[in-house]
Amino acid sequence: MFKHLLLPTDGSPLAKKAVKAGIALAKEIGAKVTVYYALEAIPPYAAGGFVPPSVLELAEAGVRKQAQKHLDEAAKIARAAAVPCELQITKPEAAYRGIVDVAKKKSCDVIFMASHGRGGLASLILGSVTLKVLAHSKIPVVVFR
Repeated sequence: MFKHLLLPTDGSPLAKKAVKAGIALAKEIGAKVTVYYALEAIPPYAAGGFVPPSVLELAEAGVRKQAQKHLDEAAKIARAAAVPCELQITKPEAAYRGIVDVAKKKSCDVIFMASHGRGGLASLILGSVTLKVLAHSKIPVVVFR
């Protein structure tokens, strides 16, 4: 069975449920987990004009702090379940690429993720990260709904 689960999260309610379910599965099968957050790049032309680098740095620091908060919440759940847990944040070109790359680098044998994170118009414009992971992953992907 699986020995190392990658649990990607974007902090959305469904992703949080998927992380909890992934930790519960890991406990049941005696596996460890890596909880992962992909930082999205903030384009320098956001909000209709050029954004100075200093403002981008502040924005990224805020996003990184929020990402760490989500990871720390997951680590707390894993500790309570006595599941070995590692936390990982990267800033990939695209979230799906970060998920696939971290799974490979950490020698995970399954990716356990939510069926979707963002909803509404954002998901239509950005496309489904889950679908892209399914298309590009060479290891099994368990989709939590």
